[in-house]
Amino acid sequence: MKNKLLCLFVLSLALLCFLSTIVLAEKTENPFSEWNENAESLKTLVSYVESVTDPKSADFIPEADRVATFDMDGTLCAELNPTYLEYYLLARRILTDETYQPDAEMLEFGRMLRDHALDRSFPEGMDMLHATHAAKAYAGMTLAEFTDFVTRQIARDADGFEGMSYAGAFYLPMVEVIDYLQDNGFSCYICSGTDRFICRVYAEGMLDIPYENIIGMDVQLKATNQGDADGLKYDFGASDTLERTDRLLIKNLKTNKVLQIAQHIGKQPVLSFGNSGGDAAMHNYTICNNKYKSAAFMLVADDEVRDYGNAAKAADLRKKWESSGYNVISMANDWKTIYGEDVRKTGEFHWLEDLAESRVPAETAPEAAAEAETEAAAEADGEVQYVMYLGTNAQATNKPVFTQDEAMEKAKEILIRHFGGYTLQEAHGGWVDNGTEYQEYTLVIYISDTTLDAVHAAADELIKTFDQSSVLIQANPTKTEFYSGK
Repeated sequence: MKNKLLCLFVLSLALLCFLSTIVLAEKTENPFSEWNENAESLKTLVSYVESVTDPKSADFIPEADRVATFDMDGTLCAELNPTYLEYYLLARRILTDETYQPDAEMLEFGRMLRDHALDRSFPEGMDMLHATHAAKAYAGMTLAEFTDFVTRQIARDADGFEGMSYAGAFYLPMVEVIDYLQDNGFSCYICSGTDRFICRVYAEGMLDIPYENIIGMDVQLKATNQGDADGLKYDFGASDTLERTDRLLIKNLKTNKVLQIAQHIGKQPVLSFGNSGGDAAMHNYTICNNKYKSAAFMLVADDEVRDYGNAAKAADLRKKWESSGYNVISMANDWKTIYGEDVRKTGEFHWLEDLAESRVPAETAPEAAAEAETEAAAEADGEVQYVMYLGTNAQATNKPVFTQDEAMEKAKEILIRHFGGYTLQEAHGGWVDNGTEYQEYTLVIYISDTTLDAVHAAADELIKTFDQSSVLIQANPTKTEFYSGK
């Protein structure tokens, strides 16, 4: 009997040890396997979470008030490969979607998106230009049709990478952050400048964030049979579904993010994550005048080996963000991996060839055909004027390569070697990238009586000399006359 009891005791003890081992393994499992152990930003985050989730701590936050907000593009997933996801989707809608027929103005905008994405030389106010054109381009699509369109496009291979689709272009370390926060009782919300319904499709399968926790740019919806009737005068029926309209409600950037958070969530966040000036307002709303201990984190895209970062620009942003009271996450130094070990940056983009098209707007097809015929005839007669737009800021630093006088002289030296004559004008351009405004001294070059091959040869030398990613070239059919008087 004693031996039997002894055996039972030993078995029970062994079982307890086994169960304790399992519990210990679960507790010690590293939730941040994609992060470097010495990452200061991670230590700051973990210390914060441990403090506010400890009931004995003076910084304790009740679970109901543990709200964390995340920007999406550039914070949770790739932002510029080579351009914003929402720009990529709109370009494909306008230039390649056979179910959509753009008008002349929309087609011109789509081509501008395509032609300027690689060097990001978009016109001023591009945020709102994109938002209004996107609202119009997707108008009339049901929510199911829009979801299907986005799903099909993001299944394509991510440009500039090998081994990754757009759908998989999420930062794995940030996915771990969301999982960690949710495990510690935080409600995580996406608050993005991208269309709310794009964010919903994009996040599904990668992030465990419910649809109702996703805030983004919004357009007006309507019932499919509603027509122009006001919603107060129309009853949604059994044959109705929901479709998008061309009415933009809000572009969710800067202070608009704060307003949307207040309306949608109804609580002040205690944690905020972003990557650009468009997120600063959301960060300030989080860390200023908060009754709870709070923190904000900014990612800087400084990894030039595994991703398309800019270390010099990131260093300037780090100083700016830290002086604003934000913690900085370095993609290059804090993360073991970005997208996974099987993903490789190629340094090659197929953007222009993938979006090449020959479509013309239906209502202007005869006029466009006549214009094309005129162009062909002009080219046959050699009556083409080429215009080159040459930026003078280095592509890596966005700082001038030469002084303005030096730039003019360098351009002249190159042009005279390639052409019998040219006209050179000075111009100034500007654009906004990641919330930062840039200005650039630009040279506009006019050449006639030459060939496209000669123009390309000159452009190759200009690109190398001025450290440019590209030179914008326009070929304009023209009719010239050297007039000497009566």
